[in-house]
Amino acid sequence: MFQLPFPLRDANASSGGKDLGDLPEWDLTDLYASPEAPELERDLAWLEGECAAFAADYEGKLADLDAAGLLSCVQRNEKINMVAGRVMSFAGLRYYQQTTDDARAKFLSDCQEKITNFTTPLVFFTLELNRIEDSALEAQFAANTELARYKPVFDRIRAMKPHQLSDEMEKFLHDLGVVGDAWERLFDETMAGLSFTVDGEDYGIEGTLNFLTEQDRSKREAAARELARVFGENIKIFARVHNTQAKEKQVIDRWRKMPTAQTGRHLSNHVEPEVVEALRDAVVAAYPRLSHRYYELKRKWLGLETMEVWDRNAPLPMESEKVVGWEEARKIVSDAYAGFDPEMARLAEPFFTKGWIDAAVKPGKAPGAFAHPTVTDVHPYVMLNYLGKPRDVMTLAHELGHGVHQVLAADQGEMLSSTPLTLAETASVFGEMLTFRKLLEGAKTQQERKILLAGKVEDMINTVVRQIAFYDFECKLHAARREGELTPDDINALWMSVQAESLGPAFTFMEGYETFWTYIPHFVHSPFYVYAYAFGDGLVNALYANYEENPEGFQEKYFEMLRAGGSKHHKALLAPFGLDASDPAFWDKGLSMIEGFIDELEAMES
Repeated sequence: MFQLPFPLRDANASSGGKDLGDLPEWDLTDLYASPEAPELERDLAWLEGECAAFAADYEGKLADLDAAGLLSCVQRNEKINMVAGRVMSFAGLRYYQQTTDDARAKFLSDCQEKITNFTTPLVFFTLELNRIEDSALEAQFAANTELARYKPVFDRIRAMKPHQLSDEMEKFLHDLGVVGDAWERLFDETMAGLSFTVDGEDYGIEGTLNFLTEQDRSKREAAARELARVFGENIKIFARVHNTQAKEKQVIDRWRKMPTAQTGRHLSNHVEPEVVEALRDAVVAAYPRLSHRYYELKRKWLGLETMEVWDRNAPLPMESEKVVGWEEARKIVSDAYAGFDPEMARLAEPFFTKGWIDAAVKPGKAPGAFAHPTVTDVHPYVMLNYLGKPRDVMTLAHELGHGVHQVLAADQGEMLSSTPLTLAETASVFGEMLTFRKLLEGAKTQQERKILLAGKVEDMINTVVRQIAFYDFECKLHAARREGELTPDDINALWMSVQAESLGPAFTFMEGYETFWTYIPHFVHSPFYVYAYAFGDGLVNALYANYEENPEGFQEKYFEMLRAGGSKHHKALLAPFGLDASDPAFWDKGLSMIEGFIDELEAMES
């Protein structure tokens, strides 16, 4: 019910120097002043009482409510979600600032257990809603326009109707949720606690991954080999986590009569399986035209016979070791947003000035980056691990896009603001595209343009090709786990089965690369999340092409789409732009933008 934040970016981030300026830290007091805050105690006490009162007032009675009564019931449930979401956001964000702190981990776990216990009596709510006849519910909507506003919420709940279990079983699974969360925490804490030694110095996971973008090839190789060594030493833990999580999912899916391991994700994303398969098939068919072709170009630029995995995110030989300070990064992104529409820059401003961003790399801090919406009566928080490389600027643009989207959607209220993952990446990828286009406009030389284009193509390959390869890996992993326990070697083999296919013949793979599945948080926290990146990138590429072709009135339609939050299906959101994600040609339109950039890079060689 209450989704904790977790790092959402492919963790091949960026490296940089230390002179980055005054990096902001979160001020979480807009949630609570401290774990001992009286307001937190008050909210937990209110939750306990209100959950019990809600169950006493409504259990067994939903079908008998009139439209006004059902509206009141829904709004009370929404308030419970908001208060519980505030508590869990505070506990989760504190934890991600320092995942190795035992006190923070305990506080998070205690909050999770309390809220799970409080909300178990509420399980009846969705079960009883799904027992109301369609005709009766439609009559309720017709009788009360305010209730009808919640129809998208009812539609999402009723999509699970064929997979609903008995009341008792649903309560049992709700209670058991904290056990699955414990495996996620084991993954987070193990990963955050790993130590890697590169050139005689110790680093965490984020700092070590950052070396993979160093200009010095020997340093990249040393980091890659050290990653492989440490992952190999800890692989039994990661294999156990994946086996357990996949088995738990298999059992629940079987009881819920889910036809595939992916079905639950498609339902929660409000996207049809055939749309996801059309995306997946379009990207896989395009591997030779995208990643294979680009990496062959890069192999030549690097002057190598074959590339190794530590060359995949290497800077180009002509690239400077540029470090972008925090204030410069802020200006680049703010100017790009303002160039699209001043309102977008205005919405982003409080993130920089009010403690809504935590930017510095710190011991024990979770790797990667995310934007967490918290609850609709507070505001989002953005986490970065900023190290000053140009790609870090793009990550800032990405996460701020999420933040702006979340601020705009908040007016929908707690139950309608949250977008499915497939649409959640729209504003973030669009923010990256605006920033990239602004930088490209300002390129003073052909070489500068080439570096920018190559960087953007690599980001798009990481967002589209890599994530679809990850999706295929997960599909294979969950299918194989249904046949029995997987050894580390089994999982390694599944990982390697998608790597050569997606990256292409320019690469050879060092011994140890087969373990690199271990550090991807999405596989543990949110199975099959990853295709949302490719969905978002393809959608934004098509949107941006629409913007270039028909700029008149685009901004207004774009903001309207973001304000809609989760209140509309992807078809309804894209209709004003004349776009339809269920049309297979839609994905080709998005992929053709990446092809066009590669065409330009190839033309520069002739």
